[in-house]
Amino acid sequence: MSTMTEQPSFAAPDSTLPLPDPGERVPTLSWPIVGIFTLSLAVFAGASVAAVNHAVPATATIAASSVAIFMMFTVLHDASHYSISSHRWVNVAFGRGAMLFVSPLISFSAFAFIHIEHHRNTNDDDSDPDHFVSAATYWQLPFRFPIMDLPYLSCLARNIKRRPRSEIAETAFLMSATVIAIAAAAVSGHLWMFAVVYLIPSRVAMFVLAWWFDWLPHHDLDDTPRENRYRTTRNRMGSEWILTPLLLSQNYHLVHHLHPSIPFYRYVAAWRRNEDAYLERGAAIGTVFGQQLDPQEYREWKQLNGKTIPLLPIRRIHTTGAGTRTTHPLTVSGIEQLTYNSVRVTFEIPDSLREEFRFKPGQHITIHHRVDGQPVRRNYSICTSTTSGVLAIGIRKVDGGTFSTYAVDNLRVGDILEVEPPAGTFGAPRESVTSDHHVAVAAGSGITPILSLVATTLETTPNSRFRLFYGNRSAESTMFATELYELATRYPERLRVFHIRSKQPDHPEGLSGRINTPLIVKLLDADVTAIGTWYLCGPTDLITSVRSDLLANGVPSEQVHVELFGGATRAAKAGDELESTVSIKLSGADHQLTSTRGSSVLEAALANKINVPYSCLGGACGTCRAKVTSGSVSMDQNLALSETEVKQGFVLTCQSHPITDTVAVDYDSRPT
Repeated sequence: MSTMTEQPSFAAPDSTLPLPDPGERVPTLSWPIVGIFTLSLAVFAGASVAAVNHAVPATATIAASSVAIFMMFTVLHDASHYSISSHRWVNVAFGRGAMLFVSPLISFSAFAFIHIEHHRNTNDDDSDPDHFVSAATYWQLPFRFPIMDLPYLSCLARNIKRRPRSEIAETAFLMSATVIAIAAAAVSGHLWMFAVVYLIPSRVAMFVLAWWFDWLPHHDLDDTPRENRYRTTRNRMGSEWILTPLLLSQNYHLVHHLHPSIPFYRYVAAWRRNEDAYLERGAAIGTVFGQQLDPQEYREWKQLNGKTIPLLPIRRIHTTGAGTRTTHPLTVSGIEQLTYNSVRVTFEIPDSLREEFRFKPGQHITIHHRVDGQPVRRNYSICTSTTSGVLAIGIRKVDGGTFSTYAVDNLRVGDILEVEPPAGTFGAPRESVTSDHHVAVAAGSGITPILSLVATTLETTPNSRFRLFYGNRSAESTMFATELYELATRYPERLRVFHIRSKQPDHPEGLSGRINTPLIVKLLDADVTAIGTWYLCGPTDLITSVRSDLLANGVPSEQVHVELFGGATRAAKAGDELESTVSIKLSGADHQLTSTRGSSVLEAALANKINVPYSCLGGACGTCRAKVTSGSVSMDQNLALSETEVKQGFVLTCQSHPITDTVAVDYDSRPT
């Protein structure tokens, strides 16, 4: 007789779900921080006095001072997020004091800005100040760890016009003072003593900080906050009895990135309170021994190790590889110029990898390469049909785009690129399609996955029909024009392509202008609810607008499949607020922009290069305060505004998400 235990089933992770409430607040005063600050000062002072009096070996002074500086970083870190105290000045005071020990090259406010840039742009090749460490190759790590703060200077230089003059002046003063101090020590014959007491320990501490606070949480994770906030960094689970005090709770780094204003000593409590909710959203998990787990594997790992997890969870589980990233070197077998600024790149797939690189229409591949010595990672949609036996992608050069510029200008046949196997879910499972009538809407390079979907559907489903609405500026900028013409010629009764062009004077009047829903409905000449499947791919403003219009006209959300530029593909749900027009008043000037689902008012403003004020990103400092003058927003949490300010309509824009079609906020307004 045999028995079978049924395993519980869990829904696929959904990173679009709202951020769970951590249930933690900024304290009036963080006593653990006070303790760390005091202890660090005492250790540093004691080590310095002992060194000056030659009471201990130089190695002992270096070790003690390194520990003191390492601990002082947690003070600086929490101060930059205004999580030490609900009183702003307390955070600034602790931050300024800690900064002198950690890295006196820059001011506290400059560090806070740089660190928040890391939170905003985590894992972004071009914009994350800490990518210098987290993306380094293994042989580079020992050289980059001790100088991780030096690239911060280039970050400041790039943003110097955005920063207050007082901050720049303070940084210049501190840099000058540091140079003068080193020179004075050298001239007076005390350089070795200065090196033992501070210079060497500061680099040792920086090495450990870069390793434990940056590389361990972030390495080999590619998602940015705009793509998937739950996979920008990871929690490292197991052996908490030693890891949590040793890393000062940074083994729960994911909790910190999700809730930046939580004091470091409350990360564990926030995780335990919401563990199931974080797993439901696909949180990135690693074990103390470095095994990467997806949420279901993590649950199995917990069950396997049981009560040994906090001590030493030595039992590993067999994983599917979902938590790790696998790349393969593929040779570029063809490059075809599509337009003046775009190319089709074809790869040679060895027989041994054919099964692994088998793809579904609408999927993408991820390319890893080094451009000018820097690692880059980019996703590109596959443009070929699944029946062709060919793997090819379309790439359009983007202004400032590191890899797209390289690919269009410098990539050659025979070059080798590291490529991840196909991934993504853009497109409808065959069993879910209720009609063989499909409509696709694409703009610019959004045609790339659409082309694969159209070609595959027409080739594999004899009764299928497609209408494609494709927006471009002109014929010269239209990618895959030849391929679309050939498909339309091959399937004249089943495929019709509408080329809509905004900047071509001789284009037919009915097809001129910007692509939009009214034009699509007019040309479609059919009830939008009669269409079995809608595929939308292109710029956020266009696609979210078309989707909202379709849902408003009765099209079920499960029949509308969306892929947006600049972010991960996410399955949209009925009732989601995907788009809102936001009006911003700042320094007497008026701005208008579009905010998409998942973006706060602050994020939308910064994405549109509006230099609105902000600091902590965690709702704790109040720097991003503005008054809502029309419309409504939902504020995730408020750790800085008084009840009176809230009643007067003030919000924290870093925590506020539009819930009406139009919202207006005034940064110039002040509470009365």
